[in-house]
This record gives sequence, structure tokens and C-alpha cells, in this order.
Amino acid sequence: MTFFRTIAIAFSMYSAIPVPQFPWEKKDMRFALCAFPLVGIFIGLLMWGTAVLTVKIHIPALLRGAVYCIIPVLVTGGIHLDGYADTCDALASHAPAERKQEILQDPHVGSFAVIRLCGLFVLNFALWACLPEYRPLPILLSFVLSRILSGLSVVCFPLAKKTGLARTFADAADKTIARRVLIAADVLVSAGLCICGTDGAAMMFTAHAVFAWYSLLCRKQFGGLSGDIAGWFLVQAEKWMLIALTAVLYLEGWR
Repeated sequence: MTFFRTIAIAFSMYSAIPVPQFPWEKKDMRFALCAFPLVGIFIGLLMWGTAVLTVKIHIPALLRGAVYCIIPVLVTGGIHLDGYADTCDALASHAPAERKQEILQDPHVGSFAVIRLCGLFVLNFALWACLPEYRPLPILLSFVLSRILSGLSVVCFPLAKKTGLARTFADAADKTIARRVLIAADVLVSAGLCICGTDGAAMMFTAHAVFAWYSLLCRKQFGGLSGDIAGWFLVQAEKWMLIALTAVLYLEGWR
């Protein structure tokens, strides 16, 4: 029962997929971060099925790009985009770390968040629409890897606040086991991406480069991690992995 409750908590928190609801108890949340990557598998499989269907019925490339762009948002309910927007506002303030943390907690959306979100959607739409070839396995694994690394940061990085969702999940987690599971998952998924070829390897190295940047940013800009910053990282990792995939496929096509 705890196994299914753990998965339900992960999907309830990190997706808009309907799951059974029940009171969250600490014993059920111990391994919720380990189940977080399962949301990525669901997104990847849905994207894969959509790709097969849209090609079969000859959907135009621009419309396919729009569909691919919106599927992750529909599945997650935009929870990570909310953190991305708040973090963009905080970074744009160039304020001290304490003030940045206050901006993260502000429920209002600032102009910089709107600008960055618009830019993000335009870029992602263009990348999906221009993708020379849909690579189902690397794309599926990219949605899993971003969530593995995001979950790993929650149990490894210092936290900036004593409250908030990141603190709630970090305090409830069995950190030792969660770290081991997520690191093992990182190794397996990274190996899977490398086996996929040059494009997969490029996506893997890009995701870990963004993770290293994220680690420095948390400490230097915010004094520690929060849930919003973890959401910002996930969005950034997926964006840069898509850029890496598109770039490699185009470069291979020019040879």
C-alpha cells in the first residue's frame, strides 16, 4: 500500500493527472522523490504516442510542434513553469539573496517572468517544429533525467528556507536511500542516452552541465535551494537538452 501511495503522492504533487487522494503521511513520503521520474516516463510515452499518431495522419510540422510543446505543460499542470517564472523574476532583480527569496514567495507575476515565459514557449515551439527527426527514446529519457536531477538536488543541496515544498519533501525523505536510488537512476538513464547515439550523449552532457550551473546558482544567488528554483532547473534542463538534440541532428544532416 505504501508503494502505491508513494507513487500517488509524486503524481499528485508533480502532475495534473488524477490520482487517488489521501492524507499525506511521512512514511508515504519517504520515497516520493524516487517516484518523481515516473512522471517523466508518462510524459515521454505520451509524446511518443502523439508523434506516431501525428505522423500517421500527416499533421503539419508547425501544428506538431505546438502539440509537442504543450503536452508537458498539460501533464504537469504548469507547476514547474510557475517556479521558472518566479525564479526569472528573482534573478532579474539583481537583489541580495534574502530579497530574491522574498520575490520567490510573491504570488504576483512580474514583467520579467512574462517576457521569459513568452521567450521559452516561442523557442520550444520552434525547436519542436524544426526537429529534423523525432527521436522517441532520447526524448523520453530526457523527461526522466530532468526529474532525476531535480529530485537529487532536493536531497543533496542546502535548502534556503525552513518552510516550503522543497523543505517538506526533503524533511520527509529518507535522504540516504533517495540519494542512492536517484544516483543509480541517473547512471542508468545517462548510459541509456549514450547508447542512443551522439544525440543522446549530447543531451546527457548538456543536462549535467545545466545541473552544475544550477548548483552554483542556488548557493551564490539564493543562499540555498527552494521548490521554485528546482522547477526553474527542470525547465532549463529540458530546454537545453532539446537544443542539444536539434543541434546534433542538424549537424549530422549537414555531413
